[in-house]
Amino acid sequence: MNQRATETAIFAGGCFWCTEAIFKEMKGVKSVVPGYTGGKRPNPTYEQVSTGETGHAEAVKIVFDPSKVSYEELLQVFFATHDPTTLNRQGNDVGTQYRSAIFYTNDHQKEIANAYIKFLNDSDIYDQYIVTEVVPATEFYEAEDYHKNYLANNPQNPYCQYVVLPKLEKFRKHFKNKLKHD
Repeated sequence: MNQRATETAIFAGGCFWCTEAIFKEMKGVKSVVPGYTGGKRPNPTYEQVSTGETGHAEAVKIVFDPSKVSYEELLQVFFATHDPTTLNRQGNDVGTQYRSAIFYTNDHQKEIANAYIKFLNDSDIYDQYIVTEVVPATEFYEAEDYHKNYLANNPQNPYCQYVVLPKLEKFRKHFKNKLKHD
């Protein structure tokens, strides 16, 4: 049997606990790993990235099956589940490490991302202009183990209760047809 290859998408949309929780439930997604990318410091730690001085963003690396979910569908969910119009901020999380960014892994992703942003801006879906960066993927550093599957491992954490879960519920409500059913 000829298996179709997987592809990789890398998104930064604020706290990676939120982004990870959402994409882990999306059909066609094989894996979601939180980490840091877009900066200059090699092998950064959470504490270093949290200062905002490394240039890295909290991001997720998504491995997906393009025969089950398209890159554009991933972008639809990405833009619908964070605010792409606030520069270096998502809610109370402030700093360049929380910026909205798409780290494309090939020219096709770059074209799709730029076209989708143009569509969103031209459609006036948001009250303000989208500030999401579209930049080439650089080295991706996996986050420390305690960040992986954070919501599942820490469901009573106040941040999870008041920030992660509401975003996840919004995704579940608006994208029922994109949920995994296994």
